Amino acid sequence: MKIRVEEKIGGQSLWIETGELGRQAAGCCLVGYGDTVVLCAVTSGPPRPGIDFFPLSCDYRERYAAAGKFPGGFLKREGRPSTREVLISRLIDRPIRPLFPEGYRDEVQVQALTMAADRQNDPDVLAMIGSATALMISPIPFEGPLASVRVALIDGLVVPFPTEDMCERADLDLIVSGSEAGVLMIEGFGREVPEEVVGDAIMAAFEFIKQVIGLQKRLVEQVQPKKLEFEPVKPGPLYESLRSRYYDAFRAAKTTPGKLERAAAVEALREQALAEMMPSEGQEADFTVEQFDSAWQELERRVVRDLLLNGTRPDGRALSEIRPITCKVDVLPRVHGSALFQRGETQAMITVTLGTPRDEQRVDGIIDEYSKKFMLDYYFPPFSVGECRPIRGPGRREIGHGALAERSVESVLPGPDEFPYTIRIISDILESNGSSSMATVCGATLGLMAAGVPIVNPVAGISIGLVKESEEQWSLLTDIIGDEDHFGDMDFKAAGTPNGITGIQLDLKAKSINEAVIRAALKQAREARIEILRKMLAVIPRPRNDISPWAPRLLRTKISIDKIGALIGPGGKIIRALQEKTRSVIEVEDDGTVTISAASLEDAQAAMRQVEALTASIEIGKIYDGRVTSIKDFGAFVEILPGRDGLCHISELADEYVASVSDICKVGDAMPVKVIAIDDQDRVKLSRKIALRELTQKQGGGEQQEESAAPPPPSQQHRRQGPSHRRR
Repeated sequence: MKIRVEEKIGGQSLWIETGELGRQAAGCCLVGYGDTVVLCAVTSGPPRPGIDFFPLSCDYRERYAAAGKFPGGFLKREGRPSTREVLISRLIDRPIRPLFPEGYRDEVQVQALTMAADRQNDPDVLAMIGSATALMISPIPFEGPLASVRVALIDGLVVPFPTEDMCERADLDLIVSGSEAGVLMIEGFGREVPEEVVGDAIMAAFEFIKQVIGLQKRLVEQVQPKKLEFEPVKPGPLYESLRSRYYDAFRAAKTTPGKLERAAAVEALREQALAEMMPSEGQEADFTVEQFDSAWQELERRVVRDLLLNGTRPDGRALSEIRPITCKVDVLPRVHGSALFQRGETQAMITVTLGTPRDEQRVDGIIDEYSKKFMLDYYFPPFSVGECRPIRGPGRREIGHGALAERSVESVLPGPDEFPYTIRIISDILESNGSSSMATVCGATLGLMAAGVPIVNPVAGISIGLVKESEEQWSLLTDIIGDEDHFGDMDFKAAGTPNGITGIQLDLKAKSINEAVIRAALKQAREARIEILRKMLAVIPRPRNDISPWAPRLLRTKISIDKIGALIGPGGKIIRALQEKTRSVIEVEDDGTVTISAASLEDAQAAMRQVEALTASIEIGKIYDGRVTSIKDFGAFVEILPGRDGLCHISELADEYVASVSDICKVGDAMPVKVIAIDDQDRVKLSRKIALRELTQKQGGGEQQEESAAPPPPSQQHRRQGPSHRRR
């Protein structure tokens, strides 16, 4: 039986439907807003033996047919997930993961397919709503409800479910997920939006979340799913025994300075505990090594959380203290820009490359195709954490961290009219102990300024952690390290300038956080960000005045649309010859924008002069330096601009009588000519004699001015200087 619920939220109606499609899945529903429709389905399977984590997989895919398009390339079929699909898969995963019972190990797979797209209402939030709804109507023990909403800040107003056009002009684009109790996930990017305004927008989004949850609950009431019962496994006697015997030693090991030294101390204590807990030879142990490791990990979690709640951090810092920071620029030769940012044991090497418009990335999908002029790629090699594992292509985490850093920096970049270069940043994480994505943001700012990119404001980022035992008992941690991230309840990343936030991302392990935690985290992140910016600006206070000598030189101009053909020439003949002659690349856009790129500034300027000459309009009364291209009995044809010539009649060659044109000039001679007329057929009439006459008059006038400016005789000098001496 098909069941459908809907409610108007924002400008259009949000609807959810189930009971007709995907009936063999554990839960399946359609979600629609406008003419965008997403199908979401969930399934589950038995747990894999021996695993100690929750195997949840979320997969979002877009069908090109949803937008009436064919996939690009030779294969007319969707292939591996695009960057956008990976990012939306992460958006689905992050808010639903904390709402499964502790210790649940069954396989759970969530799939979302875009079935129809109107290119205005983004399917990402619909996929998030549909995935949570499918879990709620399935037998899987999901602790919903959970809803998501996108809001945009436009002219000071918070607009729910904004269209693509609205998001283009919004100051803040924000996705928030939450339950009835509070907020679970945030992802947002803005144009230097103050923290207070961001906090207000998050809480406004939470009110819209409650409306979506009401819609979901109406659907669940009609479906009436039968939920599987799952009892979380409670710590057994082995955990209690370990805690009573090794708790104090574990606390001491966990406060050892240095990440590697701390890990070694904990491992040594583990080996000691395992040896002491194991029975003697010939006696049978009442636990397995896997059970011991599980209890040991739970004890480690308890120890770290107790330390943090008591105000003690594993590395000895205060709760709001930032680790030591080191900033360097120009650390690599030849590259267009480079920087090294290190915060504690997290180290990011940044490389900046400047390219031409040909280096722009074309992005295709169910939304309209577009070009990217700015790219940031994040790499996390295994040696950065001292591990040895297979090296494959970038994973979801690397793609997500790169996208967060990219969008956090993008809003301060100059426009293409001011800086026409394509920009690519590479962040290689060489060492990691917490918040490498925010180190990437800081390093990217340093690298951009070192490369001479005129950014509007410098951007820095920081991660704020949380340890929460109850609504009243919680502590915020500035600049979290790996242990605090792993055993804590929150990773709240905030990037921005001195003026406000440009990027924000919240992930939770707790069930939710309230408004007080959100606003306190935003405030604490701002204080840390300002401190980091001071240290960055002490190294390089502003962008360099010029780009690297190894970067290509770009010049840009705009010509009349009707001159494009003259510049390109028949079959591209003229522009190819021009590129070969000046060793440059010339690109012409449909609106008349011409971009010239060359290895040297001299070559680019030479090409620009040729372009200006080719596309310039001939002016009546202007004198040109021409070149004789052919001689006739009645006069000479003179080229005054590339591809444009005019006739200088024999009577206009000289003031005196001219018997033969060849007496005055020959082919290839340079001579000045003045444009005296252009007829209805665009034929240009030139005069050499008038040009010579005017040039002679100008030279004579210049000589007279030089004579009048000559120094007076000494007696006159003395007389002129007298009054000035008195004035002084």
